[in-house]
Amino acid sequence: MSNHILEPLFNPRSIAIFGASNRENSVGGQVLQNVLKSGYEGTVLPINPKHEELLGLKAFPDLKATETTPDLAVIATPAPTVPNILQQCGQSGVRSAVILTAGFREVGNAGKRLEQQVLDIAHTYGIRFIGPNCVGIMSPHIGLNATFSRNQGIPGNIALVSQSGAICTAILDWAEANSIGFSRVISTGIAADTDFGEVLDYLVQDTKTDSILLYIEGLHESRNFMSALRKASRVKPVIAIKAGRHAAGSKAAMSHTGALVGMDDVFDAALRRAGVVRVLTTTQLFDAARILTSRRRAHGGRLAIITNAGGPGVLATDLAADRHIEMAELSQQTLDRLNEVLPATWPKANPIDIIGDAGPDRYRQALEICLEAPEIDGVLVVLTPQAMTDPHTVAEAMVQLDPKKPLITCWMGESLVESSRDLFSKHHIPTYTSPEAAIEAFSYLATHHANQKLLRQTAEAMPLEETPDVERAQMIIEGALQERRKVLTEMESKALLSAFRIPITPTMTAHSAQEALLLASELGFPVVLKVHSQEISHKSDVGGVKLNLKTAQEVRSAYNEILENVKRFRPEAKIDGVSVQPMAMLPHTRELMIGVLRDDVFGPVISFGGGGTAVEVFRDRAVSLPPLNQKLAEDLIAQTKVARMLKQFRNFPEADVETLKQVLCRVSEMVCELPWIEEMDINPLMLGSDGVRAVDARVVVRSFVESHRYSHMAIHPYPAHYAKDWQLTDGTLVHIRPIRPEDAELEREFVNSLSEQAKLFRFGQTFKQISASMLERFTQIDYDTEMAFIALIRNGKEVEIGVVRYIIQPDGRSCEFGLAIADEWQGRGVGHKLMSELMAAAKERGLQHMIGEVRSDNYPMLKLMESLEFSIRNHPEDPAIRLVERQVSRG
Repeated sequence: MSNHILEPLFNPRSIAIFGASNRENSVGGQVLQNVLKSGYEGTVLPINPKHEELLGLKAFPDLKATETTPDLAVIATPAPTVPNILQQCGQSGVRSAVILTAGFREVGNAGKRLEQQVLDIAHTYGIRFIGPNCVGIMSPHIGLNATFSRNQGIPGNIALVSQSGAICTAILDWAEANSIGFSRVISTGIAADTDFGEVLDYLVQDTKTDSILLYIEGLHESRNFMSALRKASRVKPVIAIKAGRHAAGSKAAMSHTGALVGMDDVFDAALRRAGVVRVLTTTQLFDAARILTSRRRAHGGRLAIITNAGGPGVLATDLAADRHIEMAELSQQTLDRLNEVLPATWPKANPIDIIGDAGPDRYRQALEICLEAPEIDGVLVVLTPQAMTDPHTVAEAMVQLDPKKPLITCWMGESLVESSRDLFSKHHIPTYTSPEAAIEAFSYLATHHANQKLLRQTAEAMPLEETPDVERAQMIIEGALQERRKVLTEMESKALLSAFRIPITPTMTAHSAQEALLLASELGFPVVLKVHSQEISHKSDVGGVKLNLKTAQEVRSAYNEILENVKRFRPEAKIDGVSVQPMAMLPHTRELMIGVLRDDVFGPVISFGGGGTAVEVFRDRAVSLPPLNQKLAEDLIAQTKVARMLKQFRNFPEADVETLKQVLCRVSEMVCELPWIEEMDINPLMLGSDGVRAVDARVVVRSFVESHRYSHMAIHPYPAHYAKDWQLTDGTLVHIRPIRPEDAELEREFVNSLSEQAKLFRFGQTFKQISASMLERFTQIDYDTEMAFIALIRNGKEVEIGVVRYIIQPDGRSCEFGLAIADEWQGRGVGHKLMSELMAAAKERGLQHMIGEVRSDNYPMLKLMESLEFSIRNHPEDPAIRLVERQVSRG
């Protein structure tokens, strides 16, 4: 409805600098110098009671003496003075601040108390601030450099957000030397108030920003971060670098999963699901930004290499293999076309060696053919300056083309190719000095494309006939917690799996060798015996497992051996018996493992890999954040080495991978619906050519109270529980459900079919066709900070007749809404029903107020608002607008 709440912070018309000084080596002095040197045209108010003038500007003893209300306060005074200064700002109406000062939580308990005092004051007056303990912010387009860095940012289209002030200044120094410009530079410091999530939310709509660079050291709250990151990544390339990749990732855990998963694995999985490209160095950070903000995006990862020398082509091909880039396999049609323009001696393969005497025409013709080939997603053109080749004329031929696919150039050498590189840069064609750098650049495009596909995946609910028995699963967990147990027994763990339709081997407990024999006879030979003890996590480690027992005597002997082994290795452990289960006899079995671990930042994580007793030796596993769907499960499987064993090899037919993907999706549902699960191992999971069985399972639970549904998840699942059917008075059946990314075409047809007046009422403007970016924005939502319901009817095909949505405001307590109904369906109760469903969802989410803007001539909408008990008042700044508001729940 209005500008972003952080707009005054990054685009202030006036700033007050507390602690301003004329001393060069002071923080306040450096900030004042930077603001003046950077060409800021807004009002600058230096505040220092010891001076009447600073660097040619009138200085003031305090904020009140300025007799004005600046948009932004920059605070560079000692930590104990900050609360009083913020109090002044609040009383004077200042709503944005940058606190450069150190001396808060990073110095211990006293600093934490001081920080809390600052936060309390800020919340009282509605002040949003960056910091404390930060370098500051830059908005080079308006000449604002409110930092104490000695670098002046060049205007550009890249936003840099860094938790480290030192890294921020180092990147600025490197960027200045390399003529790299910025739209925003934001040093978050310890982010006591404004964190990554809100900064990203601002950068999404910032028209000056085309790509976003993140330097991350740690996160405090994953949900806001992931929501904002996924939203940003959908519309702008986001590249991240994270410090501490090799830090100890997880505490000692009872499960194999806990021993295998490290924090960096999880962080990497989170970035992939958010559509983000991760790099390891600051140089790669800018290389990735350059290629991802070039004119063309990759629509796949298949690369073709055109070269005038065999050596560089082979080298580039090797590097592509190292970076897991697929070399495009040339179709016969492409080969035929290349044969027509290339010498007979060319190798008829990719890389495409067009021979050392290649001139501009041969380069251009080969490139045009590759750009038109459907089996090629991007082209790398390599040139080595040879006697028969003029690098610059070839470059001129390249820039005359208008490629629809990514084109990367690598003119090898220095002086002979310098003018060519300048020409490529002038025409915004990415150019590199070595095949290594060029291949790495394409890898960023390919990674971005692959991760964007993951970003767009939405987990659907299970089919009705496979709906899990969540209530039964909850009762199992509650029973254990009431007994003050964290670890479920094997039978309880398997019952939990069974409740979610995961195939298990039946298990029964024996308390004597004779009873084990009877159970084995009942279940059918061969059987497996395992020690049953809440105190033993890994049964094989204490000799507590006996497999493939085919006779009564073997069962009796195995029972006694298990007790003796456990007594020898774990004499203190309490034994509750010995479990008996049939030996899993699936044909052509592979042993796998599926696990769940709760990460401190991102919550539940799903792990998959090879299983069995040697799982920690081979450490073949991959992790993913739930929720999963079939495509995400497939991606998780593909990341492991064991994936190759699932295909046909030797006398083994292909494994039943479709059923495996279903099991992974059901495990995902478990962790979505059961926030009490802390750890889980299904090991081994026996997968054959025609089925799957969970042979052993171990689940660790904890007490957990959700603030709202799915609050334990980093990524909000698709809220299928909101879907319902509703009938109009004339009998028309309407289906209402949350919107999905796959609804893009439905949404396009709906919006384009609205009358000019309906578009004006809903969007404040008229247009013929909805833009692709707007369509993406409407259909790809995170269901946490935003919710949208569509109303559908069946008329030979699904037709959208209405849509309603809310977006949570930065205060976290209120939301603004929008509603649109197809013209022919207005006045039939559809709008009232959609608004009622939206208000119910907002209440379940814990929101307190719903607000909106309605044109004063939109009489049907104003009448609907009255019927829904919204208050209606005039807009304070625009008489053509009415503000409508309703309380949906009490805080």
